Amino acid sequence: MRRRLSPGPLRRRALPGLAAALALPGMLPGALPGALPGLARAQGRGPEGWPQGRPVSLVIPFPPGGATDIVARILQDDFTERFGASFVLDHKPGASTTLGTRAVARAKPDGMVLLLGSNSALSQAPYAFRNLGYDPQTDFTPISLLYASAYLLVAHPRWGSFEAMMAAARQKPGTLTYGSWGVGSTAHLLMLDMLGRSGVEMLHVPFAGPAPALTEILAGRVDMMFSTFGPARAHVQEGRLRALGTPHEQRLAAMPAVSTMGELGLPGLVVSAWWCLAGPAGLPAPLATALGQAVPEALARPAAQRLMEEFGLLPLPLGAAALRERIRHDLALNGELMRKAGITPE
Repeated sequence: MRRRLSPGPLRRRALPGLAAALALPGMLPGALPGALPGLARAQGRGPEGWPQGRPVSLVIPFPPGGATDIVARILQDDFTERFGASFVLDHKPGASTTLGTRAVARAKPDGMVLLLGSNSALSQAPYAFRNLGYDPQTDFTPISLLYASAYLLVAHPRWGSFEAMMAAARQKPGTLTYGSWGVGSTAHLLMLDMLGRSGVEMLHVPFAGPAPALTEILAGRVDMMFSTFGPARAHVQEGRLRALGTPHEQRLAAMPAVSTMGELGLPGLVVSAWWCLAGPAGLPAPLATALGQAVPEALARPAAQRLMEEFGLLPLPLGAAALRERIRHDLALNGELMRKAGITPE
């Protein structure tokens, strides 16, 4: 696993009232152990054209221990049994998740390299990085949407409430800090939107992924961030983090005491995130079809459903056509959001 710097620094400006629309993954307390119970099935063979005797790489553009690992392990176990091939998790974090995404775009389209991608890399990064190295609409074979995730605004416990945090930010503009998993990521845009609506300034501290950002908040070196539900859940429940709000229309069933951002005086600040399975452009149709058909069955298994529910992940196995349309729609939307945010590609 190699770490690299972002393709280039980006200008960071306050965002004047932005309804962001998507985002990224999170952190697990530890790696998932072994095969997931209840996912085993009779071993099969891959479709015609699938290379035999070599492991298939499932590229994850985030550091190990993220919420993406939950779904990756579900797919890994199911696909290994279903297709009779070896699937391995290949973490390639860095450059706001574009490093691993770019590696898949440049891979040979023989089915040996697949991407567990996100809306961050496929619908936001093109507006953040001038030399991205891939085109989300032409350099990938869409296979299926996988899941969506809830968000929480979490802070170090020294912040007793959202109101107290915002009052401190107004008293000392630019001194409070917030983390994200990269410039132009949903965590970044969400915070810019919140700050723009509130008329306050804070300092952005980007990280290579959600896990290291949360680590700094837990240590008290960064004040807050918008996190996906799974990484923050246990920390909030055990008092290591405080959940200040959630950017959803209704309160989360798993945390009913946490107010929505609308209830906190910011109506319209409603956001969700999505992840997907894709391959390089030119992936043989039999392989893409077989994988796309396997996804809903893998995610529908009771053990998979229980794990995803526990970490606030909503199954979204809507297939290749839905993924293609979601990328197209969100690229158009995020282009406008980035312009309003004052973020220009460099």
